[in-house]
Amino acid sequence: MASIGARTATTGQAGRRADVELRLPADSAFASVLRTTTAGLAARLDFPIDDIEDLRIAVGEASAMVLPQAGIGSDLTCRFYMAPGELTVSIAVGADGPVSPDYDSFAWQVLTTLASHATAHNEGDTFVITLTMESGHPEIGS
Repeated sequence: MASIGARTATTGQAGRRADVELRLPADSAFASVLRTTTAGLAARLDFPIDDIEDLRIAVGEASAMVLPQAGIGSDLTCRFYMAPGELTVSIAVGADGPVSPDYDSFAWQVLTTLASHATAHNEGDTFVITLTMESGHPEIGS
């Protein structure tokens, strides 16, 4: 069952509470929920449609990288940090040990091409991919 929580979260943004947290079973069947949530939040930030679609694809690729690393019974935890013209998405799974990200994979290449910034790292037994999209939307009144 998917849930949105308001817990204090630091994964992805040191010391900052996530604006939205989504916890799903670590199963690829739920990746569409994550992509749809991402698109909705980006639309709320007035991202242009092209940036929204790029974010949906990047989040799908990040999910494709973290899901195979999930330990049995692990959740996929997604935290969203919103700022004017910027959305940061942190996608994490509990792993059975440290994970070495495959920076040569197709998924990572797509993700880093579409997102403004992307990182992959371990926090204990949690594998985290964080991506930020800065809107290409020109500021109103500029």
